[in-house]
Amino acid sequence: MSSLKFNNVFFINGTAYAGKSTMVKLLAERHNGIACEENYHDSMLPGLDSREFPCLTYTRDLQDWHDFIRRTPDEYEAWVRGVSKECEVLELQILEKLAATDKPVFVDTNISLGTLREISDYDHVLIMLANPKVSVKRFFERPDKEKQFLYKLMMEEPEPERALENFRQCLERINSSAVYEEFFHSGFRVILRDDSRSIEKTFALVERELGLQK
Repeated sequence: MSSLKFNNVFFINGTAYAGKSTMVKLLAERHNGIACEENYHDSMLPGLDSREFPCLTYTRDLQDWHDFIRRTPDEYEAWVRGVSKECEVLELQILEKLAATDKPVFVDTNISLGTLREISDYDHVLIMLANPKVSVKRFFERPDKEKQFLYKLMMEEPEPERALENFRQCLERINSSAVYEEFFHSGFRVILRDDSRSIEKTFALVERELGLQK
């Protein structure tokens, strides 16, 4: 764990589809800061040692991507948890350098709640949550290439519907009610996804909760 206290870093954690990266980008634009959006540590991936970072390098070194979608929910959950722990190591390394600048840093983070309590002030952390079912239901609705690539792999399987159902169960495991409740009761400020609320209003709410309104 980092021994630093990140005074000029604002962390947004939470669940998928809650709008974390969108808010991080808007905050950086409004406050002349640095945006660390989703998976900002990917720039370090090529140089990682697979013995030290086995979960992060799993996809980097994967020979057959069909193996990725064939994993059981238990295997998928263990991998995601491992990725989060390894990402935290990289994030702290990156943030130690960025925190030395005069600019505020806004982070869509994988850093655990326990570590955030150690390295950040309470009012520099915000939790954004979406209904756990949304992450599963909308996974393939986004047009990004990665999700469409995975969908194509499943359609190539001998039993496509079975492959899809298995992957849905994997997603349900990592987007469970237990995960949601842990974030909700973390002690940090929480903003819930509301599809009737505009991006502008959500942004104003985020600014207010982080004490950044001008």
